[in-house]
Amino acid sequence: MVLEQVFAPQGIILNLESEDKDELFEEMLEAVVKLQPSINRAEALKALHERENKMTTGIMHQIAVPHGVVESAEGVVGAIGISRKGIDYDSLDKAPVHVVFLLACSPEAAELHLKVFKELAAVLQNPAFVKEIMEKKTVQEVYDYINQKEMEGFGS
Repeated sequence: MVLEQVFAPQGIILNLESEDKDELFEEMLEAVVKLQPSINRAEALKALHERENKMTTGIMHQIAVPHGVVESAEGVVGAIGISRKGIDYDSLDKAPVHVVFLLACSPEAAELHLKVFKELAAVLQNPAFVKEIMEKKTVQEVYDYINQKEMEGFGS
């Protein structure tokens, strides 16, 4: 499974405090850096903003997938965040974002990066995804839910 290689329970934030995109990137990068201390925060933040300036990563159904190529990253590392109140994200559908998958990818990990997007896209096609993940009360429940959805064939 691809998603369990990228997301770890220690990188899951059950109750995001951020109210806007800039705060969100800072808050979620904190979790990513804890997972991979070699990541340069300033570099990662710059990569996220550069990618976001091209086009919003607030893609659908209250979900955002901010990502960036980060030289100091090893492979692909990610964090998952859940906002109970919603975050102003300038999403394509203009709805607040409630579920965020943030990814930092090394330049050498392009193939894995694409696999992660493919698996996430498949999992996120489930129309009940946001509702169901928002019902999870623990980090382990969120982690297990993501992996279960990938195994069930929403991912490949």
